[in-house]
Amino acid sequence: MIHNPEMECMDRESMKKLQLERLQKTVKTCYENVPFYRKKFDKMGIKPEDIKSLDDITKLPFTTKYDLRDEYPFGLNAVPMDKIVRIHASSGTTGKPVVGTYTQNDLENWAEGAARVFAVGDIGPGDVVQVSYGYGLFTGGLGAHAAANHLGAVQLPTSAGNSEKQVMLMKDFGTTALCCTPSYALHLCEVMEKLGVKKDDLKMRVGFFGAEPWTWGIRREIEEKMGIKAIDIYGLTEMSGPGVGGECEYQDGTHIWEDMYYPEIINPETLEPVEPGEEGELVFTSLCKEAMPIIRYRTRDLTHLIYEKCRCGRTAVRIGKILGRSDDMLIIRGVNVFPSQIEAVLAEFDVYTPHYFITVDRRDNEDTFDLDVELREEYFSPNPAKQMPFIKPLYDRLVSVTGIKPNIHILPPNSIERSMGKAKHVNDKRTHLQNWK
Repeated sequence: MIHNPEMECMDRESMKKLQLERLQKTVKTCYENVPFYRKKFDKMGIKPEDIKSLDDITKLPFTTKYDLRDEYPFGLNAVPMDKIVRIHASSGTTGKPVVGTYTQNDLENWAEGAARVFAVGDIGPGDVVQVSYGYGLFTGGLGAHAAANHLGAVQLPTSAGNSEKQVMLMKDFGTTALCCTPSYALHLCEVMEKLGVKKDDLKMRVGFFGAEPWTWGIRREIEEKMGIKAIDIYGLTEMSGPGVGGECEYQDGTHIWEDMYYPEIINPETLEPVEPGEEGELVFTSLCKEAMPIIRYRTRDLTHLIYEKCRCGRTAVRIGKILGRSDDMLIIRGVNVFPSQIEAVLAEFDVYTPHYFITVDRRDNEDTFDLDVELREEYFSPNPAKQMPFIKPLYDRLVSVTGIKPNIHILPPNSIERSMGKAKHVNDKRTHLQNWK
């Protein structure tokens, strides 16, 4: 189901016209009401009236997560506090959190964007949407909650955690849609198995998963074990939260609601636009935000844009599957490695669970790469000799894909910590690199 055909299926020329009008308004608002941007514009010799076409967006400065932290808490607000009705923030695991503020209109636009994704799963009155994203400063819980409410569905605000109760409520309350991180969905699959709850015992038919990259292998495992269609929902606190975009039923890229969020792809090193279809770093400019408009925000997500009309009928631009984040990339023995590559390789082997943990260190002036993985219960043996037949194929495949030789450690099932939110997969102990996630 297409929730808003006028915006999701708008012809390209009309969309460009709308985007330019909204971009010019956003730039004017930022210059007149946000000292941070006015100072940047003046330093670069830019005035709002210089933005005469969408191509002129390249004249504007970038905004980074560090800028948002430097302006903590409300330095990027474009409206007075008496117009603000909601505050969200990132987890702040590395310093001060990134703050997002919202007017009432911002909240309505956010709900509209997320509802467009939920509509792909035909969510509506009578559906029970179990929101197992965390509620609170994190945008996931209340963002998904608002989408379900926007479409008239029942909202079941379980938040994250208390997993056995989550499964009980899925069964007893007739949950039809689940919202959480992919890693938590995998954990719930394990809890279902532990409790003896089968997919046929549930009414679930669809799940909306996001907040972290995930592979097709993980998608297939969730779909098989829960008996659902697993849909990727994309968002970030700096733009609003979940609902900046999402997949359609064909799952051939993630549609971005470009009437509200203008996307670009740049070379993360040169900061110049890449050629159409080329991979690079995703950059967003908010086009409708009132409380905290953001210009050219560097997401660090690595992907590409797809402008061809989708089979679903939507003309909204799509981003390809996110390769990873430029700040997630590990350089090991001179080779660029993304955790998502490891995850994709693991998914090729039925004997392993999808859970893993990477430890990178340096010993005797050489990088080390240790990979903890779990064999599924039916394959696991504490006898190292019986593990060897499973290690070699994985080792060979990882060397083929990444070009580096890992030290693989097989752990018993359920040894690697499960996450109720965004999963942590890497510990880089090398003090001279900033690769901790």
